[in-house]
Formats: sequence, C-alpha cells, structure tokens
Amino acid sequence: MKKSVTSPRDGASCEVPASPASPLERGAETRLYTFDGQFAWSGVEPQAYKPPSEDWARVVRHVLIGARGEQTAFHVRYFEIAPGGYTSLEKHQHAHVIIGIRGVGRVVAGTECYELHFLDTLYIAPQTPHQLINESDEPFGFLCLVDAERDRPQPLDEEELERLKHHRRTRHVVRR
Repeated sequence: MKKSVTSPRDGASCEVPASPASPLERGAETRLYTFDGQFAWSGVEPQAYKPPSEDWARVVRHVLIGARGEQTAFHVRYFEIAPGGYTSLEKHQHAHVIIGIRGVGRVVAGTECYELHFLDTLYIAPQTPHQLINESDEPFGFLCLVDAERDRPQPLDEEELERLKHHRRTRHVVRR
C-alpha cells in the first residue's frame, strides 16, 4: 500500500511506501536517518572513537554519512564527549569542520583555544594540531565534516607538543 503525496503549489506528487525499508537494506540510495531527540539516529550504531588508548577518554562516534556506500566527497560524523572526556591530540593533511550541537566544549586548534557552543562552527586547517575537550558536567556533542578520502591521524612531534603544553592559551587545556 502506498500513499500519494501532492504538493499544493505545483501539483507534483510522489509515492511514499507505507513501510519504508531500513536504511541499511537500501544500499547507496537516498535515505533518511531520523533523529530520536536523544542524540542518536535510526540505522546508525554508536562506535568506539578509536581503539583503546591513554591518548583519549570518554568519546563515542556515530558515522551519519560515509559508512554505508554514500557517494559523497565528504563524511559527516557525530561525536559525543562525556564530562571529563577528550579526543586525541593530533593533526592531519585534511581539514575539519566542527559544528557544536550539544553542550559546550573546548577546542584546541594550534595555539588557540576556542569555546564551542550550539551551532558554533569551527574550521580546522590541514596540519593544525587539535583536540576537543569536555570540562563541563554535561555531554558535549558535535558534528565533524571531513573529506571522504583522508589520511590517518598523525601524532605531534615533541616540539609541537611542548609548544602547546607551554603556550599561555593552551597549557591549561591540553590533555596528554
């Protein structure tokens, strides 16, 4: 059984299946991942941020676009950092776009430290050392857009690490 949907403006219609297949069953087609209001999406399983390590703590990721055959030049991921958590301190050849959507977090990018709030958007240039930190009592969640084809994270060299550990804007924030 199908419902017909008609646009009153142009008279166009499209048919909507009464019970659409799950996003995983449809392959690389147009699909919708519905938001549940609790920072989860239908058909998107939360994953570990990275393999266990002392370089990060209390982070989960949800790959919204990029893990199910989508034909895009970018990936969209949602990361959530629990209170007291932080991502690894790293750099890449590719850029990042970070958009805050839950709580408040700090972002070290180079020798700057930014406070990210709801819908604040931060561009992190290639090869910029960066780390996201949650010093609040609430979860900090953000969307992260990156190139679909990208390099692996690179650790900082000793000189870069020392510069961040001693710089007046980042020394009290950086976790290592």
